[in-house]
Amino acid sequence: QTPLKKTNALIAQMGITFLNAYVPSALCCPSRASILTGKYPHNHHVVNNTLEGNCSSKLWQKIQEPYTFPALLKTMCGYQTFFAGKYLNEYGAEDAGGVGHVPPGWSFWYALEKNSKYYNYTLSVNGKARRHGENYSVDYLTDVLANMSLDFLEYKSNFEPFFMMISTPAPHSPWTAAPQYAKSFQNVSAPRNSNFNIHGKNKHWLIRQAKTPMTNSSIQFLDDAYRRRWQTLLSVDDLVEKLVKKLELNGELDNTYIFYTSDNGYHTGQFSLPIDKRQLYEFDIKVPLLVRGPGIKPNQTNKMLVANIDLGPTILDIAGYDLNKTQMDGMSLLPLLRGDKNVTWRSDFLVEYQGEGYNGSDPTCPGLGPGVTHCFPDCVCEDSYNNTYACVRTLSTSWDLQYCEFDDREVFVEVYNLTADPHQINNIAKTIDQEILEKMNYRLMMLQSCSGATCRTPGVFDPGYRFDPRLMFSNHGVRARRFSAQSL
Repeated sequence: QTPLKKTNALIAQMGITFLNAYVPSALCCPSRASILTGKYPHNHHVVNNTLEGNCSSKLWQKIQEPYTFPALLKTMCGYQTFFAGKYLNEYGAEDAGGVGHVPPGWSFWYALEKNSKYYNYTLSVNGKARRHGENYSVDYLTDVLANMSLDFLEYKSNFEPFFMMISTPAPHSPWTAAPQYAKSFQNVSAPRNSNFNIHGKNKHWLIRQAKTPMTNSSIQFLDDAYRRRWQTLLSVDDLVEKLVKKLELNGELDNTYIFYTSDNGYHTGQFSLPIDKRQLYEFDIKVPLLVRGPGIKPNQTNKMLVANIDLGPTILDIAGYDLNKTQMDGMSLLPLLRGDKNVTWRSDFLVEYQGEGYNGSDPTCPGLGPGVTHCFPDCVCEDSYNNTYACVRTLSTSWDLQYCEFDDREVFVEVYNLTADPHQINNIAKTIDQEILEKMNYRLMMLQSCSGATCRTPGVFDPGYRFDPRLMFSNHGVRARRFSAQSL
């Protein structure tokens, strides 16, 4: 069972599915900023979903927005560009120019004010506010986005190439299904993998504080959330079908690339955390990536390690833009899409997240002390200010490994061998070969300070990797490089 049957048939089966696609930061705003800029969070400086965390802030608008890949497509490659849906969580905030601010690079702009909603929202229509109510036939956001997209395809110029970015909030909370789908998937519950509802032993303190076993009410809540998320995706599936049919009707399907992906994963009960994202594990950082288009053979899968920072470079490469002129950290996927045989590809990438937490204690959970946030009724908290970590995720012929360091008092380290332990139950930091730990620590330091081409240098398990242990004790001390609020 899947809520995305048509998407699967129309994109995956007609093209390529990337089996190892990731986000460098499992949170909406940093992840969306990475898609737009082609950069890691430490280079675009969007660290969380708040204005203070640089989400849609004045600084972001001034320093990053003019260089996003859509801006380059429009100004340098002559594309007509169309945006519809959720842009960045704080888009439209008064302190950042309100909905009157239309980012450079968009010919047509239909952006949701602030965060995910399905009804009773405001759209910026090319900078003018348009209110929507709660009448399904005219206001349900997923369908509104579909209709605006179809209108664009109907009325756009046929003399210029086009780029569309349709960003549905679904399946984000509040998980409001279209009325015809509100009874779907009654028998579906969240997957019960081997890491479901178990205690996260040997993990950092935020995971260890989760109550195991979870309360019945938490389990009921997460199963309900899972079902409702699937229900909202049925409307996304309809949207994909409508767009593909329209492109076919226009005679444009065969020369259009279509990418389908998400800005982060999600957990429902793994290691007894009820529901959220922001953690370093596969269930939060791994995302779908399906692509169809000219030169892509149908029904393919690809195991290469790809990330959302690759989307911008790929689309610019398709448009014929010289990637050396950008400051992007990602790589173009075009050689992989075309099935080029002798591609040298990365064997690792960086995951980084800066935890959020309130200065005061959570009034419902005073026992946990200050600095926690997103706490459930049973006082399991999903984030904290010292849930700040950076990881190297490695995938090579010999290793499938994740190495993570926390910026907390313990300087906690987590290491997983995903070949033996795909659900990341056993932290092998204490038993893995010390030399591998040192190399990974050094590689992490390199990636945390990388920019552009230096983000694409050989990883620890590449033949071209050079490791000089003396560098670990030079000026930039092993623990020195932390991306922090101070560096903004």
